[in-house]
Amino acid sequence: MIPFSVLDLAPVTEGSDAGQAFAHSLELARHAERLGYRRYWLAEHHNMPGIASAATAVLIGHIAGGTSTIRVGAGGIMLPNHSPLQVAEQFGTLASLYPDRIDLGLGRAPGTDQATARALRRYFDGADSFPQDVAELLHYFEPVQPGQAVRAVPGAGLRVPVWLLGSSLFGARLAAQLGLPYAFASHFAPDAMDEALAIYRREFRPSAAWARPHALLALNVVAAADDAQARRLFTTQQQSFVNLRRGQPGLIPPPIDDIDAYWTPAERSGVERALACAVVGGPDTVREGIAAFIERHQPDELMLTANVYEHAARLRSFELAAQARDALAANA
Repeated sequence: MIPFSVLDLAPVTEGSDAGQAFAHSLELARHAERLGYRRYWLAEHHNMPGIASAATAVLIGHIAGGTSTIRVGAGGIMLPNHSPLQVAEQFGTLASLYPDRIDLGLGRAPGTDQATARALRRYFDGADSFPQDVAELLHYFEPVQPGQAVRAVPGAGLRVPVWLLGSSLFGARLAAQLGLPYAFASHFAPDAMDEALAIYRREFRPSAAWARPHALLALNVVAAADDAQARRLFTTQQQSFVNLRRGQPGLIPPPIDDIDAYWTPAERSGVERALACAVVGGPDTVREGIAAFIERHQPDELMLTANVYEHAARLRSFELAAQARDALAANA
């Protein structure tokens, strides 16, 4: 069975705060570690009240320090917001503290709105320098060469796996060209998924780190005791997407009984398209849905995310997903 992993945004729910979100993230990471998930990734977002993972490298250190075996990483660091040297130093530090447990995923988007991107004081004109920045960052992880004027300390000579993230054909081609693993953001932008995967696999050039293409797909999975309960839990994610499209991002809302009373038909169409890669239901529905997704797209890894309001229900959702994974493995 392919590995399952967790994508976390450190959600801040209504009535909560960032401190509680971080405590919940650590508890979820420990839970995922016990359940056999391979990776626990955190995503960089800015100026979003419901997402507390802006200082991604800091939070990765918190999670890695509170766990012992699960890989912890960024899914991802938005490279337009940072200098490559700073990222190499940060992740070189993390890799020195937690050897063979740190992943670095790199994204090209700013992870925020235009005004906030400018406030971050890097570039926002299409991230045209992204390929050059990736190459520079990879260089900092290589052994230091004689006469090298700038080095990452720590970072140089360390084996920090670098992934490229994306939701378009650009990232697929760049990952293939550089011989890097590729993570596709199918959990919120699935439109180009099939074409991007085909390009990545067809154009992949082996590198020193990766001999063959390695594709990870993200999938929304909300599991509960039965389909009706799971669909109600999923209304938290649906409301969050509607609020974002209305220009009103806020704290993560509790679930509601009637989502159709909340959104317009046009909003429903847009959200359902964005969240098309979602498996929502009871144990049987989740097992069958995950199996169908894997059969259709043939990912090398699957990364699950679940924006569930109640922490206990979120823990239970990942537990049921792990049970589905184990059942599929037993029947393989």
